[in-house]
Amino acid sequence: MPHATTSDNVRIYFEEAGSGTPIIFLHEYAADHTNWEPQMRYFSRGHRCIAYSARGYTPSDVPPSPEAYTYKHFYSDALAVLDHLKIAKAHFVGLSMGSYSSLQVGLNAPGRALSMTLAAVGSGSAIENLDAFRKQCRANAEQYDTIGSAEVAKATREAPSRIPFLLKDPRGHADFYNALARHDAKGSANTMRSFQGGRPSIYTLTDAIRKVGTPALIICGDEDDACIEPSLFLKKHLPAAGLAMFPKSGHVLNLEEPALFNEMVERFIALVEAGRWGARDPRSMTP
Repeated sequence: MPHATTSDNVRIYFEEAGSGTPIIFLHEYAADHTNWEPQMRYFSRGHRCIAYSARGYTPSDVPPSPEAYTYKHFYSDALAVLDHLKIAKAHFVGLSMGSYSSLQVGLNAPGRALSMTLAAVGSGSAIENLDAFRKQCRANAEQYDTIGSAEVAKATREAPSRIPFLLKDPRGHADFYNALARHDAKGSANTMRSFQGGRPSIYTLTDAIRKVGTPALIICGDEDDACIEPSLFLKKHLPAAGLAMFPKSGHVLNLEEPALFNEMVERFIALVEAGRWGARDPRSMTP
């Protein structure tokens, strides 16, 4: 199986399809590389597409120590995959946890990102609730340690932001959570404990975000309550950002609305590649 090796010797499993300008897909916490299949099939018709499973998600390695799961490890792993493939720059398409990592690439290695699609981004960012969110992440990690992935999947499959997926596509929703039940419990616990529960809130990064000139598409479901305000915040502060709101949609946007997601991202990437997605014109701003 193809693997890239990170600077701390963690092997990251990836898959490729197609040829052309590269697109790399970064999955959410409850997913892995397989959940990008609708996008891999669609975008590989005109692009070189790469999807990988983050550390802690088999068949990638599952480091034993929580200290190996910081947000810095996660965005660096995406770059390690590109380095392994000798790709200098790519379009980054992320969902949730993958969006946060894509944003971190824009902040820390902007020369590597042709564009950033930030879908379902920013949950757990609210400063006033940050301590409670981190406490809940630690409790969720303990659940994985004590009862395992299968039981946790049963408990989380009807979380509020997941209900739109259930209502639209019960079969797809069931497949998604059957796959989540097979995730490595230690990897999920460590990711929840260190990445989810340890990453900086995007609201603490305002000054740095304002300096990111990378073209960005922010996509949010209008029933994904935890991501609406962070999405508006990023639209306000990222200089070259556009915002799309999907109606009657929750968190798992690429699977809930695959055709709409693909169409929106395809249009965005085409405009970026044509040099037609720039920073906001000051004339459009209200004084």
